[in-house]
Amino acid sequence: MAFENLTDRLSRSFKNLVGQGKLTETNMKDMIQEVRFALIEADVHPEVVSDFIDKVQEKALGQEVMTSLKPSEQVVKIVNDELIELLGQTQENLNFKSNPSVVMMVGLQGSGKTTSSAKIAKYITVKQNRNVLLVAADMQRLAAVEQLTILAKQVNVQIYSQEHGQPTEVVKNAMEYAKTNGFDTVIIDTAGRLSIDETLMQELAAIESIVKPDEILLTVDAMVGQDIVSVSRQFKERVSLTGLVVTKYDGDSRGGGILSVRKITNVPVKFVGTGEKLEDIELFYPDRVASRILGMGDILSLIEQAEAKMDQEASEKAAQRFMDGTFTMDDLLTSLQQVNRMGPLSGLLKLLPGGSKMTEGLDDEKSAESLKKTRAMIQSMTKKEREKPSLIRASQKRRIAQGAGVTTTDVNRLLNQYDKMKDSMRIFSRMMK
Repeated sequence: MAFENLTDRLSRSFKNLVGQGKLTETNMKDMIQEVRFALIEADVHPEVVSDFIDKVQEKALGQEVMTSLKPSEQVVKIVNDELIELLGQTQENLNFKSNPSVVMMVGLQGSGKTTSSAKIAKYITVKQNRNVLLVAADMQRLAAVEQLTILAKQVNVQIYSQEHGQPTEVVKNAMEYAKTNGFDTVIIDTAGRLSIDETLMQELAAIESIVKPDEILLTVDAMVGQDIVSVSRQFKERVSLTGLVVTKYDGDSRGGGILSVRKITNVPVKFVGTGEKLEDIELFYPDRVASRILGMGDILSLIEQAEAKMDQEASEKAAQRFMDGTFTMDDLLTSLQQVNRMGPLSGLLKLLPGGSKMTEGLDDEKSAESLKKTRAMIQSMTKKEREKPSLIRASQKRRIAQGAGVTTTDVNRLLNQYDKMKDSMRIFSRMMK
C-alpha cells in the first residue's frame, strides 16, 4: 500500500502529544523531528521536507489552531492541510477541449505506459461515456502494437494500428480515421526507451506538433521514488507535460516521489494505478490521499465504489453513520459484507478510518474466512451489545467467543479494531467541521 510506512511513522509521532494540555515549542520539538524523519524515510525530496516542516512548525506554534481540538488533533489537522497543499489541493480532471480530444501517453519502457493507456480508455469510456480510439504509435518496442491490440479488445475500445511506418505517419493517419469515424477522444500510446535520449524526445516533440494534444500524460513507476521527480523534469523540458499517471501505486510503501513531484515540477498526478486488472485505476484526490496517509481512511472513495453495488439510499445512510461516528457493530458488519463484493478485502478495509490495522496478517485468499469469523462474532452478540460494544465484559466475551467458535482473543481484537475506527472517525469528523 502506498504511504504505509509513512502512515505508521506519523501515527507514532502524533502519540507523543496525547495528553498534552496545549501546543508548546517544547512538546512540538520532538514531534516535528519525528515528522521530518518520517518524510526522509519515505524518500521525500529534501527541498520538500524542509519547506513542509517549516510550514507545519509555523502554523502549530502560531494562532492557526482550533481550540475545539486537542493538541495531538491540532497537529494532525495542520499536517493534513499541508499534505493537501503539497499534493495539489484539488483533483485535476482530464481536459477535453478539442474534437477529437487527444491524450498523448509518454514514458520510459517498463513504466506501464501501454497498460495505462488501455486503463484510461476503459475508465473514460465507462465513467464519462467517451468514444475512444486507441492509437498504437509505439513502433520501437517489439510486440507493442500486438499488446495494445489485445488490451483494446479487453476494454472493448477500437484501435488504430499499422504494421509499418513512422510514428508521425501513424498518428496523422489515426487522426484522419478518428475524424472520419466520429471518435471524440484519441489516446496515443507512444514509444518509450530504457532511458531518456534525444531520439525519443525528438519523436515525441514531432508527434506533439502534429496532434496538438489536450493532455500529455507521463507514466511513472511509484517504486522508483525520487526518480519520479527527475524523469518528470526531463520530459517537461521537451514536451508540454500536463499530468502524471503513477503506476504500481499499490506496491510502494514509501510514496516519497508522489509527495515531491507536484512541489518540484508543478506537474499534477491525475491517475494512479492500483493493481494489475484493467479496472484498477483511480483519479488522484489530494485530500483523500492525505487522509489515507494520516490513517483516517478514505470514506468518499469507499462510498463511490459502494454505489456501484449498493442502492443510493443505502450508500448515503452508511456514509452518514460513519461520518457521524454513530455506526454500530451491525453497521460494520453490513459494510464488510458490501465491500466483500467490491474487490480484495484488504484494499477496501484500508479506506476505512483505522482500517489499515484490520488488514495486518490478512490474506485476500482467506478474506472470506475472516469475514465469516467476524460475522459469527457480531451475530453472537445481543442487540444491545451490537449497539453499544463498550458494555461487553469478560463473561460476555466468553459467551460470544463460544457462540462464534472463536477465542476471546479474537473477540478482543474485533472490539479493539472497532474502537480504533470510532476514534479515527471522531477526529476526522471534528476536523471537517
